Amino acid sequence: MERNEPGWVQYAIWWRLYPLGFVGAFPPGEHPARPDEHRLRRIIGWLDHVAELGASGIALGPIFAAEGHGYDTLDHFRLDPRLGEQADFDDLVAEAHRRGLRVQLDGVFNHVGRNHPLVQAALREGRDGEASRWFRVVGDAADRVELATFEGHEQLVALNHDNPDVQAWVVDIMRHWLDRGADAWRLDAAYAVPRSFWASVLPQVRATHPAVWFEAEVLHGDYAGFVRDSTVDTTTQYELWKAIWSSIDDRNFYELDWALRRHNAMLADFVPATFIGNHDVTRIASRIADPRHLPHAVLLLAMLGGTPTVYAGDEYAFRAVKEERVGGDDAIRPEFPPGGPADLSAADPAIYRLHQQLIGLRRRHPWLHRAVSSTLQLANEQYLLRVEHGADHLDLALNLADRPLPIDQQAPIVAADPETGRGGGRVAPHGWAVLAGQR
Repeated sequence: MERNEPGWVQYAIWWRLYPLGFVGAFPPGEHPARPDEHRLRRIIGWLDHVAELGASGIALGPIFAAEGHGYDTLDHFRLDPRLGEQADFDDLVAEAHRRGLRVQLDGVFNHVGRNHPLVQAALREGRDGEASRWFRVVGDAADRVELATFEGHEQLVALNHDNPDVQAWVVDIMRHWLDRGADAWRLDAAYAVPRSFWASVLPQVRATHPAVWFEAEVLHGDYAGFVRDSTVDTTTQYELWKAIWSSIDDRNFYELDWALRRHNAMLADFVPATFIGNHDVTRIASRIADPRHLPHAVLLLAMLGGTPTVYAGDEYAFRAVKEERVGGDDAIRPEFPPGGPADLSAADPAIYRLHQQLIGLRRRHPWLHRAVSSTLQLANEQYLLRVEHGADHLDLALNLADRPLPIDQQAPIVAADPETGRGGGRVAPHGWAVLAGQR
């Protein structure tokens, strides 16, 4: 059954960033960031870029007081001192809203940092202490308390989501920041939290903030079932993310075609949160070996049904590889120049203009938010599909082959790579096109 998401989400296109890395506060440099540096304000210098790109909101990674990477939270009610002071957050929100940009916050509610005051109290008081009720206790030792961790990370202590006090605490946190101007929440590691917890918490938040939007981080499994049981608005569409880069890099559009069937089924129930890059995965420009095919991934992000997100730097074809080691995320979470995009030393202007062009096309066709796809022509290296919602439709043509892809000469080309855009009833080798489809 289709959920009624807030009306503004139909037009939402997010620009996601990892604030601690973005402003050079993590990993710590020679001189650790201090509150009086007000580093969060550096993001304000990028807001005009976000608007010019065509996005409608900024999706912030963790900003609450923490010890390390931000997901080891120490105080959910306080801005991380490495980012600045409360007034810096208030000014960022005001400047974003002044430009018509919404603000999403990253809610880390599955776990807290090991040095969180309640964790320390639980370890100090033992199993029978009040604080231990806030956490999942494992083991049966009588002389000490052993607390569960998130996926084996000793510094991330798992909360006890069956505790009504934990539920009330999360409601208070969400309302606090929504009252300060936030518009949406990303629910970190939502898949690790009981769905019943979200089903209890989120309606309480919606009762006071009916326009809020909840995006749950879910890696795999029954996305629609998670949305239904938890009452979130959407989940991250990792299946589609993988199919986009993998099918392009392997030149196997059959994989994407299969994933789009699943995607269509999801769209019948909810609108997935789509992306081709984020703060947890290798950059899309590094995933796709042939740079001629990077535009094809951008095209799919912009034109497929969903609520799309551009990860900061992807619009300039930043390259970086995530590594499975301590510090392995640092390369994909780099510092950005405080003066804005004019100070970037390495950027691909062609990919930036492509993002602008395709995001602009999406904004002119907001029905794409709920568009489903159907296959018109399929081969390993060539794919022609239709995206449609109601009476509206466009055709997408993607060509990874060394040979042209014939298309209907009568179908007007709405957008295309330069060679295909010259016309001739064909998509150029390694080219792409958006066509005003003929019924």
